[in-house]
Amino acid sequence: MTEGAARPVWGRTGGAPTDPPTDVPPRLVPLLRQYDWGVGRLLDRLRGPVVDSGDGERVDVVPLDDAEYRWEPVPGAWSVRRHADGPAPGATVLVGAGEWGRDGGRPHPWPPPVTTIAWRTTHLLEMLELRAEHTVGDRRRLEGDLRYPGDAAGAVAALEAAAGAWRYALTTADDAALDQVGRSTYPDGDDAEMPFLDLVWWMNQEVLHHGAEIALLRDLYAAAHRA
Repeated sequence: MTEGAARPVWGRTGGAPTDPPTDVPPRLVPLLRQYDWGVGRLLDRLRGPVVDSGDGERVDVVPLDDAEYRWEPVPGAWSVRRHADGPAPGATVLVGAGEWGRDGGRPHPWPPPVTTIAWRTTHLLEMLELRAEHTVGDRRRLEGDLRYPGDAAGAVAALEAAAGAWRYALTTADDAALDQVGRSTYPDGDDAEMPFLDLVWWMNQEVLHHGAEIALLRDLYAAAHRA
């Protein structure tokens, strides 16, 4: 989170941590509300104790634990693992500066590997945190500079902090900034060629589609481990 920015707190049934600031450009407001809803639902789906089913019903949620966080639904799935253990089959590197790294490869293999909740969560928080930094921060760090959490609680906390950092970056954009090409200098994407408003839309779909993938993996884990 950028220094001095208020840290948003998303509720237990999705939705915005606060109303959009009154000076947010009108065309950004619906995208900011969509982002808040997607982040809120994802965090609720990970930490519990309840999540909105989508039709107003509250569904009980067991908080994500370490075993489920790193559960491999198929052999050789890409995940977050200790550097000392080396990367998964098909991966060429463990990205990250700390004890834990995320499986990666250049070029990315085809077909894409199946990935764990840990991989998807850290991939998402990396994009949120680094895009925020390359929009309103020091614009220095890369994915290899991050310390990826090896535990579920640390990952959920890091995801919420990264989501708050990107939300702050969104609220600093005036109407002219939404049309600015290259406002974000994040190097692992097409940011340098995109108007900022297009990038806002893109990051919303990243939150929504990775959130759906994580929710499905949670359902599969529960079914596979049901007594």
